[in-house]
Amino acid sequence: MIALSGFWLSFCAVVIFGVTLALVIIQPKGLSIGWSSAGGAIVAISLGVVKLADVATVWSIVWNATFTFVAVIIISLVLDRVGFFKWAALHVLILARGSVTRAFIYQLVLGAFVACFFANDGAALILTPIVYEQMIALGFDRRSAMPFVMAAGFIADTTSLPLVVSNLVNIVSANYFHIGFVSYAATMAPVDVVAFGASLGVLYLYYRGDLKSRYDVGLLPTPSSVIADRRIFRAGWVVLVALVIGYLLSEPLHFALSIPASLIAIVFLALASSSRAFSSSKVIRDAPWKIVVFSVGMYLVVYGLFNAGLTRYLSEALSGVSHAGVVPSALVGGVGAAVLSAVMNNMPTVLVGALAIHGSHTSGVVHSVLVYANVVGADLGPKFTPIGSLATLLWLHVLETKGIKISWGQYFKQGIILTVPVLLVTLLALSGWISLIH
Repeated sequence: MIALSGFWLSFCAVVIFGVTLALVIIQPKGLSIGWSSAGGAIVAISLGVVKLADVATVWSIVWNATFTFVAVIIISLVLDRVGFFKWAALHVLILARGSVTRAFIYQLVLGAFVACFFANDGAALILTPIVYEQMIALGFDRRSAMPFVMAAGFIADTTSLPLVVSNLVNIVSANYFHIGFVSYAATMAPVDVVAFGASLGVLYLYYRGDLKSRYDVGLLPTPSSVIADRRIFRAGWVVLVALVIGYLLSEPLHFALSIPASLIAIVFLALASSSRAFSSSKVIRDAPWKIVVFSVGMYLVVYGLFNAGLTRYLSEALSGVSHAGVVPSALVGGVGAAVLSAVMNNMPTVLVGALAIHGSHTSGVVHSVLVYANVVGADLGPKFTPIGSLATLLWLHVLETKGIKISWGQYFKQGIILTVPVLLVTLLALSGWISLIH
């Protein structure tokens, strides 16, 4: 291991981070994001940018988030295999009674619900193709189906605020600042309602010209017909209730969220292993293991920036703005996190922000608003650009497999128009709510 210091430590930390991030985004010759981040972490450790002791420190920050995320996605995949989400999406279309406008609004409600309990990745990757296939089955052309496709991807991130488990960055931040499940929900659930309302407003205004037609409800299959295994489907409702109970008990009983999530996922997967509708081994293979490797590797690379003292500049900036009050702190912290997420992905951004907030030595209401504004920025900021989050990159890949090619220019244009007002309204709501409850 090489010992670096001063300029060379900072130089190597920045270069390693930049090259690693570029490989993650570009994925040359199909290079896995897991291999890219793991390679960056190994180089950082070899050059002494990250010490071996830092590996344990980073793992202590991300282990709970990692296991919780994998457990929730596995549960989501099992439910998807038995038709749970298709069943829900069909009910939405039937409930809308042929009105495309109502179907659009109801789909957003469903997307927000899925993002809340199954994380933004589950909402974007599972629900989007289901919605698209159903629109095509109803006779919609690709242009008419696009509002539903784009809205599904957008709402998955903008409404992933309410619970710790709604987004991987939520879990990382809550774990870093020791925020319990109930405490987090009490702060962010009301803010998420505002985020949903703002998202609904901007999406409707943007796509209202494409929502005037009607569809024939009679063309839809009955919801019960898409259930592949009724026993597992019914068990899924029990799983949801058990998950919520486990989450609620985690704070007063002082145990990690990953414990109930992992245990329930294991039991549910074991129960589903006897089903003939799908292969439980394939569910395990389809779990986001590369995202796990990516997150650990990328956080180690980011910790190299911290070791080089580069997050100190952000800490000083946050300390300076904290004297201006709650609203400026929320706007600066949240918009800053959003811009960084858009440029360098929200996974490293949330840890950079957390380290900077910790180093700013702020306290009281301002400290709280900075912590939660960092989460808001990391959750919503990825919608500015296609590289803002892994969920968006994977979402674009899923759409491409369906023959839908969204150019970066098209995405960027819509991302700016849709995200800016939602981000600002949400941050203002956050500052007002935190001021009220504190």
